[in-house]
Amino acid sequence: MADKLFSTKGLVLRTTKYGETSVVVNIFTELFGVQGYLVNGVRNSTKKGGSKANLFQPGAMLDLVVYHNELKHLNRIKEFRWGYLYKTILSDVRKNAVALFMVELLTRCLKQPEGNPDLFHFIEDAFIHLDESDDAVMANYPLFFALHLPVFFGFRITDNYLEEKPVLDLQEGSFITKQPLHPHFLEGKPAQVISQVLKVMQPEELEQIKLNAETRRKILFTLETYYALHIQEFGVMRTLPVLREILS
Repeated sequence: MADKLFSTKGLVLRTTKYGETSVVVNIFTELFGVQGYLVNGVRNSTKKGGSKANLFQPGAMLDLVVYHNELKHLNRIKEFRWGYLYKTILSDVRKNAVALFMVELLTRCLKQPEGNPDLFHFIEDAFIHLDESDDAVMANYPLFFALHLPVFFGFRITDNYLEEKPVLDLQEGSFITKQPLHPHFLEGKPAQVISQVLKVMQPEELEQIKLNAETRRKILFTLETYYALHIQEFGVMRTLPVLREILS
């Protein structure tokens, strides 16, 4: 089966050094889902080479021309350039922490390599909105992303919150009248906030949700549990402790 050339957009998930000057890059592509690519010569010491390696940091949004062969574990990239050049994500420490959290969360959910254009467009839009967000929106952005991403993996929380149904059952993904028999639930203000964030359709609306750092941290911790209950071998998120500190 011969390699074919395709143009596709992609989001860089992870980059690993390979040899003296090369990298192996995991990219979530619009056409093929998660793919691994060997990219030669981008780590050489020239100024030009340094700028090329910069394109392959996690969260980078690229326009690609790639060789694709389904039988190969690693394919190659013929051409690459910025698909969207961030104004703030790469330079703002707090936004970068949010972006890395989003990349890790997405990576832990993506178990199969097939393409999912709807998911890709959601991700692309989410990173651009983060880049353009102000501090008030950015502070709530991890909650927004973590609560809307499950739509594409079949386990979104049902927003049926009422005064009579104030307890979020994390196993069932819906609000119920009283505490369940298992320990995986959330109640009080944090549960109410989850219902509020689920109603947000445009990130700008996040500015209206005023939260203190402790409530935000509790919800993020709860959402990690929620994902672990619904995604096999989800594991423990490495970016979450950093994010909790930075957004405090």
